[in-house]
Amino acid sequence: MHKLLSFFLLLSFFSCEAPNGNAQFSNHLANESSPYLLQHANNPVDWHPWNEETLAKAKAENKLILVSVGYSACHWCHVMEHESFEDTAVARIMNEHFINIKVDREERPDVDDVYMTACHLATGRNCGWPLNAFALPDGRPVWAGTYFPKTEWVSVLEYFIKTKAEEPDKLDTYADQLLSGIQQRGQISFNESAPTFTADNLADITKEFLKNIDFKEGGREGAPKFPMPNNYQFLLQEYYQTGNEKALTAVTTTLEKMADGGIYDHLGGGFARYSTDDKWKVPHFEKMLYDNSQLVSLYSQAYQVTKKPLYKKVVEETIAFVERELMDKDGSFYSSLDADSEGIEGKFYVWTAAELAAVFQDDNQLKIFSNYYEIAEKGNWEHSNILHRKKSAEEVAKISNITTDELTTIIADAKIKLMKARDQRVRPGLDDKVLAGLNALMLKGYVDAYKAFGTDAYLQTALKNADFITTKLIQKDNRLNRNYKDGKGNINAFLDDYALTAEGFIALYQVTFEEKWLHKAKDLVAYATTHFFDEKSGMYNYTSDLDPPLIARKMETSDNVIPASNSVMAKNLYVLGLYFYDQDFLTKSKQMMHNMSSSIVGSDQPNFYSNWCALYGMMVNPPYEVAIVGKDYAALQKEWQTQYLPNAILLGGANEGTLELLESKLQEGVTMIYVCQNKVCKFPVEEVGAAVQLLEK
Repeated sequence: MHKLLSFFLLLSFFSCEAPNGNAQFSNHLANESSPYLLQHANNPVDWHPWNEETLAKAKAENKLILVSVGYSACHWCHVMEHESFEDTAVARIMNEHFINIKVDREERPDVDDVYMTACHLATGRNCGWPLNAFALPDGRPVWAGTYFPKTEWVSVLEYFIKTKAEEPDKLDTYADQLLSGIQQRGQISFNESAPTFTADNLADITKEFLKNIDFKEGGREGAPKFPMPNNYQFLLQEYYQTGNEKALTAVTTTLEKMADGGIYDHLGGGFARYSTDDKWKVPHFEKMLYDNSQLVSLYSQAYQVTKKPLYKKVVEETIAFVERELMDKDGSFYSSLDADSEGIEGKFYVWTAAELAAVFQDDNQLKIFSNYYEIAEKGNWEHSNILHRKKSAEEVAKISNITTDELTTIIADAKIKLMKARDQRVRPGLDDKVLAGLNALMLKGYVDAYKAFGTDAYLQTALKNADFITTKLIQKDNRLNRNYKDGKGNINAFLDDYALTAEGFIALYQVTFEEKWLHKAKDLVAYATTHFFDEKSGMYNYTSDLDPPLIARKMETSDNVIPASNSVMAKNLYVLGLYFYDQDFLTKSKQMMHNMSSSIVGSDQPNFYSNWCALYGMMVNPPYEVAIVGKDYAALQKEWQTQYLPNAILLGGANEGTLELLESKLQEGVTMIYVCQNKVCKFPVEEVGAAVQLLEK
């Protein structure tokens, strides 16, 4: 069957806004809150949401299930919707022979993961969205693919209709084979040997990591290029610990090329999801909260190391974008912006030479701006221009026979004019659902920006978001809701939500010294351990034991655009174990890292485990516990956090609080800094510089 269908498979990772649909039709999605599902609520296809009632209906009617997965900003999802799902003839076939289920992958990543794995196994290739999976009435997949033009889609439908009628046993065979593969994929075994983490292994991991870096253009070699913030956070950590200049070069080259490239919005700030080429020039124009939040953290940390003004500018502009376009008045953050507007990808962001001339009405300013941003009369991309930079400010100033200060003034004025013109355009669609884990990533982004730049507004925004999470998403028993829309949440959170939220709260404690954030983090980790932990493997399942089971209960272990929920949880356990002297947490963390070591040590692709690599580094070089105690703690705390010090966790306050680590450390009339490790403290000092010198790398 795979050979019969392989010629239909067209893979795509592109994304954009949805057509409006036809109001004369209405299906079972009408009462959903997900913007993506609502975009399909007026299709003639009788779509159902994923729930127990829908699955029971498939069994009762003995129909094949068609699971179609996408997300609001997915361009090819909406191309397929327009071509096939809005077509009444196609809908008639689907409605008669299938139970059709629409899934928002951001709301239900567990469902997406099962059928995405089926796609990988069935096709032997990478898969993307839209994801279209065919399954037996019990939910077992028999095949999955991605985007299909209408003619091919009808052929695929007819193939499965015919096969079910004439050769149903064949479908059962396919289902058994795929189910076995799905259940085995991603499962981790308990490593019963004694945990060992060595500096030599860490050096080898870093060496292999760097082999995959494009040192000319940044990022991984080749195209497309994705921002993978955690990769470069690991390399920053390694630079700090070992002085490996190549690791730092990998980071700075990537960050500077991205900031100059078309993937960065030079007018409004913020980054697109990825670049379709190998030079960061042509973005896939959708903007995702998860990218921008992590890039705020990365650029802030890189600034702490290098003090490069460009990194501060990128952080400030990206935060301005987030607050302007993705932040709600209640302190929560929305999920994404589409790539398209008016049905055209990138239309909101690109410019023809004529459009620019009409905005500036000043030939000299237009000429300088065109030099600065590589503008071509005929366009530098599909007859339009993507703003991007190849020349330095000094080069452009010299070409223009002006000073760099004059250039800065001219470009700043030009950007204001162009932004005003862009604000008159039809805006890309907004996915305004709020997701717990993504909000926690943005919370941490604000904390990291506050640490680097000391801007109090960043801390206040982080606190407001934390208050939103604690009052709207966390329930009294510490259960967490994943989503929030129209004043309610209705999806039980997954492991990434717990892990990322706990991580955000730990970060918030270190800049406030308010112990409630540490306790909330510990409560979330404890709850997740009760409902997600697998004693047999020593790892965490992605789904709670409170949720209706899918055909496979998966574990998320590979770090991707967002770090794996298991790697984030393992880090949380380690750090909280230090804060609370919790040996069980520390043991669990070390076992999880030990379980993963065989996949990382000796691998030629350790970048797929970048957050695990960072934890491995912490195991090799255990962090110091740095306590700042006394009435002037706030000033010293703020001075401390402007530096990049990944080998230390921070705690303290005006008094000793309740943490054992702070016991007997308050001295009357003086504020002291204690540098400790494994419960043993060095002689206390009063100055941050002196304390930093006590951190032996």
